[in-house]
Amino acid sequence: MTGQRSHFAPVVLAGLATAGLGAVAAAKPWFTAALDAQQRLGVREADRSADMPLALALALVVLAAWGVALVGRTAARRVVLGIAALASAGLVACVVVAPTSLPDQVRDQIGGDRGSFGVDPSGWYVVAAIASVLGLVVVVMGWLLAPRWPTMSSRYDAPATRRTREAADETSLWKALDEGRDPTGDPTGDPMDPGTP
Repeated sequence: MTGQRSHFAPVVLAGLATAGLGAVAAAKPWFTAALDAQQRLGVREADRSADMPLALALALVVLAAWGVALVGRTAARRVVLGIAALASAGLVACVVVAPTSLPDQVRDQIGGDRGSFGVDPSGWYVVAAIASVLGLVVVVMGWLLAPRWPTMSSRYDAPATRRTREAADETSLWKALDEGRDPTGDPTGDPMDPGTP
């Protein structure tokens, strides 16, 4: 159990960190036009850069999946981490596609009468690229290790689930009494032996 717990916390924390960083980076502009003062005249600031909304949506899916994996049971963890792996792969694909699509988007927004100017990747694009690759690695690790991770105690179950379990326990107590066994005694003992007072 100690070995299971030893890799549970680092993997989940790494997953939350990379997903959170990826979400923040995906919400920022990835490519920005390098305009001089003359070229900036009449150009809105929003038109000088481009981001990728799909990347933000995928990063939020990964972040939510890690939240479920933190508190879920084994089957739920495997499902949500499988979804997170697909979303992480999509985020990596966004990073790969961005240099071929976003610079053209910035040029179209600014217009062709501004002369020659460059469109450069921002620091947030670099952060998103690193976070997406690391995030995919961590999600795959989580998916592989999830069956051996500890689960939360049943005391954290929803009240309805807890009541069902308590009702089943009460039924087993009455069944033991009907069979002549003491439910508070040694379960391996003789049912007809009253035990010692």
